[in-house]
Amino acid sequence: MHDKGVRIITMNYPPVNALPVQGWFDVAAAMRDAGDDPDTRVVVLRAEGRGFNAGVDIKEMQRITGFSGLLGANRGCFQAFKAIYECPVPVISAVNGFCLGGGVGLVGNSDVIIAADDAYFGVPEVDRGALGAATHLARLVPHHMLRAMYFSARTVTAQRLHEFGSVDQVVPRADLDDVALAMAGQIAAKDTRVIRAAKEALNGIDPIDVNRSYRFEQGFTFELNLAGVADEHRDEFVASGRTLDT
Repeated sequence: MHDKGVRIITMNYPPVNALPVQGWFDVAAAMRDAGDDPDTRVVVLRAEGRGFNAGVDIKEMQRITGFSGLLGANRGCFQAFKAIYECPVPVISAVNGFCLGGGVGLVGNSDVIIAADDAYFGVPEVDRGALGAATHLARLVPHHMLRAMYFSARTVTAQRLHEFGSVDQVVPRADLDDVALAMAGQIAAKDTRVIRAAKEALNGIDPIDVNRSYRFEQGFTFELNLAGVADEHRDEFVASGRTLDT
């Protein structure tokens, strides 16, 4: 616990915070643990290193034979996104650098997004022969922009998202943690009974069931894997030697 009910969860998986299978389950477990603690009033999700999150660790997935890597990553992502959305207190994402693929799933299900001025967001899944996180990108950008970004795998800056209202504040990288904690402090100072009720109420009036929507997307990822399409693209990524899924 940081101070006065503020719980901080930090992702740190060098070199680019591409989370392995266990990493997604770890985020989910940490989020559930925070929410289960009656002393928690707000959660801040942040990351160390070059960027917030580069999605799934594709290289790990390709080292695992069969479909267990894919199944593990999909279930882990689902659990992490779900745990954020269903956390009984507000979740603030403090985003630095790149936020890609599964990273968009994390922030899209958060309640407040604070971003550094170097932050950018995207879902490059189609370049990897997979689908996913359109559910969460749809919470950040307008509908037709979502489609253009998804089909082209292009990214969007934090400043543009701030103009849409989905990113609350864009700040210098050096100030990111302080600003996120200041926002957390404002929320933590409220009556937690009211804030917890507000979180449940806001989830209850959401027009889309994000858990069901994301699970529907994952079904197409399974199909692409069974067809061998995803393996082709992931093998190409591994052979390229790149570390970022863009």
